[in-house]
Amino acid sequence: MPRILYAIQGTGNGHLSRARDIVPLLQQRADRVDVLVSGPPADLPLPFPVRYRRQGLGFIFGKKGGVDLARTYLQLNSTRLLREIERLPVRDYDLVISDFEPVSAWACRLRGLPCVALSHQCAVLHPAAPAPQREDYLGRAVLRHYAPATAHYGFHFQSYAPGISTPVIRRQVRELTPVNQGHYTVYLPAYAEEALVSRLRFLSRTLRWEVFSKHSSRPARFGNVHVRPISGDDFLLSLASSAGVLCGAGFETPAEALFLGKKLLVVPMKNQFEQQCNAAALAGLGVPVVASLKDKHLPALDAWLQHGRPLAVNYPDQTAGLLDQLLLEQLPSGVRPIRHQLAAGPPPAYDASV
Repeated sequence: MPRILYAIQGTGNGHLSRARDIVPLLQQRADRVDVLVSGPPADLPLPFPVRYRRQGLGFIFGKKGGVDLARTYLQLNSTRLLREIERLPVRDYDLVISDFEPVSAWACRLRGLPCVALSHQCAVLHPAAPAPQREDYLGRAVLRHYAPATAHYGFHFQSYAPGISTPVIRRQVRELTPVNQGHYTVYLPAYAEEALVSRLRFLSRTLRWEVFSKHSSRPARFGNVHVRPISGDDFLLSLASSAGVLCGAGFETPAEALFLGKKLLVVPMKNQFEQQCNAAALAGLGVPVVASLKDKHLPALDAWLQHGRPLAVNYPDQTAGLLDQLLLEQLPSGVRPIRHQLAAGPPPAYDASV
């Protein structure tokens, strides 16, 4: 019977959102599934026990549109990180699956054990995946070595190559009924609340804006701009009933907005190579991209408000089939899932070292 460690990167909400569907499916297929979460305190609660909580190596969002490099560097404690890696008992498991989580990945690497990447980041690194015109060699190197793995199963906005699946759209989102109640949902965690309020009110004093902010502890209203703390249920209700979505160029929120048939505009974070790659992929689909909320980009935002249209995407539910494929290919010889039903569709892993 398989014993699986599923390790999650806790920075941002996308990895945690995906885990809400993946962990129960793994629990149906394994005798034991332990969960590790590393990074800063999460905004979203998880509906299952977390065996290991580690500080890991997370990124801290700033308030000016990008990663706060100074604070991210200051929170790095190499002695503590090395101790977390050395003490993680990865030998207790038949399989370690990492969603871009560095403690588990490096614990396996240092012991010469397999570690399977199940993440968006490994799809971003695929040679067939879209990339920005200006290459960021340092950013690509960080993405490649942050959580090393021996096999890779990726998610992206499209299935650009074998080994890349379309996004995991969680059950909560698939069960929503999209409507248009006229407001715009905003999630730009790298911007300060004050900056967002001033920009959105400048764009329009008649449209209703629902802003979800990592920097706010209580709801507040500024004219036609309603600012709320991050809350999973409130955010989903706002997303499903919105006229459009303005967000960063992460992965889960844009994918969910597209799945729900919402018109979308993204603002990629500065100093974040993954978001620059995502922006290139979304632009290829026809999603408007603006570099920042500076004055020179406001006409593009206004044009999107006036003339933007939703795009048609096809994101079938392939999660169970992908996990069946992964377990069949990656579990040690003689170890098989409790309930193995191989589904057609998801391709085998690819070699990210290409």
